[in-house]
Amino acid sequence: MRLIPAIDLRGGKCVRLYQGRFDAETVYGDDPLPILARYRSLGARYVHVVDLDGARDGAQGNRAAIAALAQTFPDVQIQVGGGVRLRSIAAELLNAGVRRVVVGSVAVQRPEEVQQWLHDLGADRIVLAFDVRIDTLGTPRLTTHGWDAQTDTSLWDLLESYLGRGVLHVLCTDVARDGALSGPNLMLYSEAARRYPGVQWQASGGISSGADLRSLAETGVASVISGRALLEDRIPPQELEPFLPVA
Repeated sequence: MRLIPAIDLRGGKCVRLYQGRFDAETVYGDDPLPILARYRSLGARYVHVVDLDGARDGAQGNRAAIAALAQTFPDVQIQVGGGVRLRSIAAELLNAGVRRVVVGSVAVQRPEEVQQWLHDLGADRIVLAFDVRIDTLGTPRLTTHGWDAQTDTSLWDLLESYLGRGVLHVLCTDVARDGALSGPNLMLYSEAARRYPGVQWQASGGISSGADLRSLAETGVASVISGRALLEDRIPPQELEPFLPVA
């Protein structure tokens, strides 16, 4: 399992939101470049970047900061999400040096269109991002638009529509655990890997310790994304090393 550090951008600054709430923001730096440099020094060669302004209203105000991240350290592969609602935007990001584009709300709302993106841009260049809340029966139900809109569609039902269409990478976030340091939803990711072993699952939400990383590795996910725990140095470097490619 690979650890992918996260950088969330809002107004060009590195921030974290609690459970996706824009009124619960913590600022960790005015410039994301030093943060990327630190992740690189730890051994990370993939970094997850979220344009929160794009996720909220489709604006692309962090485009310059994202391009700088992609170009400053060419040995670090960057995947970028947030407001990627048009094929043209996805293509522009890939042309700017981004390794993979993360597609969220549009992948839920217009799956046939995104299936064509997988064909046109390459399945390895697209990450489908499915953000979920777990209902009272334990079913993961999808949210959209920066987690502001709740749907009745289950993660499993939507993913079925992508099977056979080239889907390779799927990022799944348990919204209730994002930024909460409460531990990952191991049941969710174990079921995801069991149901769809051919998918390269990326887990997100709740990471707080090296023990969390070790437990997630046992679920069968390919990668885990962590933001707050790394920004706040909650996990010692020696506990990160097994999950970083060049540590």
